[in-house]
Amino acid sequence: MTRTLLSFLTLAVVAGQVARSDDDDNKAVPGIGPVGKIVKVHGGFKFTEGPTADRDGNLYFSDIPANTIHKVDRDGKLSVFTDKSNHTNGLMVNGKNEIVACEMDGRIVALDVKTKKVRVIAGKHDGKRFNAPNDLVLDKAGGVYFTDPVFRAPKPLPQGKLAVYYVDAKGKVTRLIDNLPNPNGVILSPDEKTLYVIPSGQADMMAYPVMSPGKIGDGKVFCTLKQPKGKKGTGGDGLTVDTKGNLYITSGLGLQVFSPAGKLLGIIPFPEQPANVTFGGPDMKTLYVTARTSLYSAPMEAVGHRFPAGEK
Repeated sequence: MTRTLLSFLTLAVVAGQVARSDDDDNKAVPGIGPVGKIVKVHGGFKFTEGPTADRDGNLYFSDIPANTIHKVDRDGKLSVFTDKSNHTNGLMVNGKNEIVACEMDGRIVALDVKTKKVRVIAGKHDGKRFNAPNDLVLDKAGGVYFTDPVFRAPKPLPQGKLAVYYVDAKGKVTRLIDNLPNPNGVILSPDEKTLYVIPSGQADMMAYPVMSPGKIGDGKVFCTLKQPKGKKGTGGDGLTVDTKGNLYITSGLGLQVFSPAGKLLGIIPFPEQPANVTFGGPDMKTLYVTARTSLYSAPMEAVGHRFPAGEK
């Protein structure tokens, strides 16, 4: 999802603008959208990440350097949910109406939406803190898949490896993947039979069959991201999925949309390079994108998938 604070300033963008490809990919994607104007909802942040929507129409997102989680209510009003976030990155609301969060300071936690009380879900693996948890997805069994790359991690790395983990509903942590260059974004398919992992250190995006909650098979290349002109090997950041299983992957060219078969359907550009994305709104047809200093929205034809997140 995110990069180091230094690389925030040195990514391949010009004045905060998305790099452009040399063809005509950058337009509305047929059957997907947008079906209207992309709007800056709020701006003036340091580095936005981790958007997530709840069932009441509220949106939450992280501003990592500001150590803050912001809330945008259904009327569009912006407020601070917490200014002591421990540098949260990826967020997702669960069935208990908690915000499950990747603290880049080394933990996976859940914050009660009403009381803001913090519950630790996973704080250590093999007796050591995590490097800097980055992105997560919740499954219907009440478990959490999350990535733990190098960005904002102390040196030497507490875990010694860049990895993807699963913590089950009882708190047992299992390391699943440790052979990717900075695993970043992570999401499940709508049927939860495939785990997608988005490395930022390679152009190939990965898919893993889910045998049962927290148990995966061998990975394969799901798709290869289209590269900005003159670049190669650049990876993805965050992502989301719609009800048809199409993936929306943030990249240096904007939002790259792929079918469940791994076919590039099109690229949706944004005024600033996107870091992460989610669906929200009353009908799950509004795309929210965190992009550098801003939060953007776009009306879509596609409908976002809402994860059960442990609800029975």
